[in-house]
Amino acid sequence: MPSVLSVKQLNLYVRSLIEGDPRLAYVKVEGEISNFKNHYASGHLYFTLKDNDALIKCVMFKSNATKVKANLADGMSVICSGRVSIYEKDGQYQFYADSIVPKGEGELAEKFKLIKEKLEKEGLFKTEFKKPLPKFPKNIAILTSDTGAAKHDIINVLSRRYPLCSVLMCPVLVQGAEAAQDLINTLNQVYKANKADVIIIGRGGGSAEDLWAFNDENLARTIFNSPIPVISAVGHETDFTICDFVADMRAPTPSAAAELAVPNITELKSNLNGLFKRVNNSYNYFYNNAAGRLNNVAQSWFFKNPNRFFTDKMQQLDKVLDSLKNTYSNILSLAQKNTDLLGAKLNAVSPLGVLARGYSVAQTNGNVIKNVNDLKVGQNITLVMQGGSAECEVKKTVKEQFYE
Repeated sequence: MPSVLSVKQLNLYVRSLIEGDPRLAYVKVEGEISNFKNHYASGHLYFTLKDNDALIKCVMFKSNATKVKANLADGMSVICSGRVSIYEKDGQYQFYADSIVPKGEGELAEKFKLIKEKLEKEGLFKTEFKKPLPKFPKNIAILTSDTGAAKHDIINVLSRRYPLCSVLMCPVLVQGAEAAQDLINTLNQVYKANKADVIIIGRGGGSAEDLWAFNDENLARTIFNSPIPVISAVGHETDFTICDFVADMRAPTPSAAAELAVPNITELKSNLNGLFKRVNNSYNYFYNNAAGRLNNVAQSWFFKNPNRFFTDKMQQLDKVLDSLKNTYSNILSLAQKNTDLLGAKLNAVSPLGVLARGYSVAQTNGNVIKNVNDLKVGQNITLVMQGGSAECEVKKTVKEQFYE
């Protein structure tokens, strides 16, 4: 006999079976919404998901419901992601949704992911390739719909913040099958004209399908190769497109893009006024300081008694000149004495001095004869003496005893 279970026990058991199946832990279900109810008190969403052959009760709790961007309503085809379980109180199994996207948006989200991963791997999103925005742009090209609110928002902000710049309006398609190519063609025209200092490209908010043109891969490459800084302003703050990632700057809204593109002229004027005041204060400070120093100099003893100053200096100069003359004379006198002393010493050892005292020098062939033994009878020699020389012939040699 099987044991008797309460209804609650049975429902809990069935629930454990369903939740224990990994295939039901996370599934995606496509269908049409019906009986949609937004429980305003709790914030939970209740609805039925159906197709032509079946239906299932669904619930989405507030924590996930706040993340849904689409305006859900009966008849909308959606893709729900979540889990299957049973609510044991009434014994009915149901789908607990974690996310809900319109059917087309689910496919677009997958395409978006693939394009983003591809371009990111190629390096098109790297910060090192981002061009800086000019501080004071003269011309700003705006690529957006000619009839959309984004155009007027951007122009209003630019005219208010920085009326010195000119706006180059470039109307383009911002949604639809031809929008991406129209954006590419217009960008290339702006590049070729080479008149813009910065480009703002974007539109107002919309669904994923509405914004899809700004996820085009070729458009992303055209923006990446732009010689002009590009600001992307597509949709609202929570919307992100490929255009946002590849542009040099991303703005959460078109109005914010205009604020990023130009400085605030009111702030510039305030800064200039402050700078002028600081320069003027610095000028006055240095002028007054210099004037005070000049006045002190003018009141000094020198300017009040210039003749006395120069008289004192002339006297000092005369004393210096006298000192220099005395020093110079002493140096010359000492040098003369040293010269005379050196001359006397030189004269004492000079051969000419010896000759002047009556001595002579015997030479043969220019060589001095130092010893009588070097002479031979009949030899011709030269006697050098004071006043000249004489050619002589040796007749006889006599060796003196004291020379030995």
